Amino acid sequence: MIGAKINLDGDSLPDGWSVQLVGNLGEYINGYPFKPTEWKERGLPIVRIQNLTDAKKPFNYFPDRIDDRYLVRNGDILISWSASLGTFLWHRGDAWLNQHIFKALPDETKIDRSFFYWAMVYAIDRIAKNARGSTMVHVTGKEFKGSEILLPTREEQRKIAAVLTVLRRAIEQQERLQAVTAELKKALLHRLFTRGFHGELQKQSDIGPVPESWSVVRLGEVCTFLSGGTPSKQRADFWEGDIPWVSPKDMKRPRLSDVTDHISKAALEDGSSLAPAGSVFVVVRGMILAKDVPVALAEIPMAFNQDMKAIIPGPKVETGFLLYAMGALKQNLFQKVGRSAHGTMTLTSSEIASFAIPLPDNATQKAIATAIESVERKYQQHQRRHACLTALFRSLLHQLMMGQIRVDDLDVPELEAVAI
Repeated sequence: MIGAKINLDGDSLPDGWSVQLVGNLGEYINGYPFKPTEWKERGLPIVRIQNLTDAKKPFNYFPDRIDDRYLVRNGDILISWSASLGTFLWHRGDAWLNQHIFKALPDETKIDRSFFYWAMVYAIDRIAKNARGSTMVHVTGKEFKGSEILLPTREEQRKIAAVLTVLRRAIEQQERLQAVTAELKKALLHRLFTRGFHGELQKQSDIGPVPESWSVVRLGEVCTFLSGGTPSKQRADFWEGDIPWVSPKDMKRPRLSDVTDHISKAALEDGSSLAPAGSVFVVVRGMILAKDVPVALAEIPMAFNQDMKAIIPGPKVETGFLLYAMGALKQNLFQKVGRSAHGTMTLTSSEIASFAIPLPDNATQKAIATAIESVERKYQQHQRRHACLTALFRSLLHQLMMGQIRVDDLDVPELEAVAI
């Protein structure tokens, strides 16, 4: 059997709906097989898969004319069927289409164009789950065109497309807000750690310009340090407790209130250490250090493994300020990363202890930490909304396309106005 087939799980087909092959709903033009030797520095851009999946990827160009079948214009529906499978709406001007991408042209006598786009999103998503390949997944044109979708009535097609479009735009809005908030935090870190709250005069220091009234200290002068460890993996009971145990895989958020793994009190005594709330963790060993130095603050007491250090601030350092100071000066810490004899990237204890940060009085530290945290919390709020909307979208996409949720009686003229 070729292609992904519809399974109604015993349910009857909704009235007015039909089962259709993807291949019968439009024309699918595979891109032109450009050779790297044909790429130029000017001309029309060549749309390759990486240009669909990453807007920052640079284009290659082709200056000559070829068959206009391979020309891509704004509004065209493109489907990547190799490597990064997906459906994309092109909106970046005229370009040439590279191979391994279909330009999908709907037969508008059979299917509404706006619904066709979402039908292709759903079809390629289903097909991707069964795609072949270990390092480069792909489907064949025969598999793609032989896949089935359910085709609603024209009226319901438009309404389904309108609902999905509005939801997708809400997701994109959260993505934009995340990007803006991340840039705001970055700018705020730079501003506050070089000019303070009131734009005071600066002085030069070993770590660059800092506010004139601030001092510069080494972490070893104002903090203490703990090393972690891993309890025996042979003892299942060690890993059934309620003490959070942090490892580098958890260091993807600036603040940790819980993590994936938990250990028992016996495990803690056997092979780990407990860092108090307010400690700042830093990864000191592992290949992640080749591109970043993850730091995070423990909001509750946590155990941790041997690839990390816990930095415990003394009375002169506010814990939130320490977190953001290390974030603001992370590049200085990154430059201290070395490679062990076994090839593993490492940060030594002495390098961490000698790491310098600027330090104002405690009241200023608290104010700075509060200001940055408020922006950070806003970013996390947008992140959570994005995750919720994305989960809702994936669920609705399936339920709408399979007729499990009906919109035939829904009055959505305002949604239809913003449909693709």
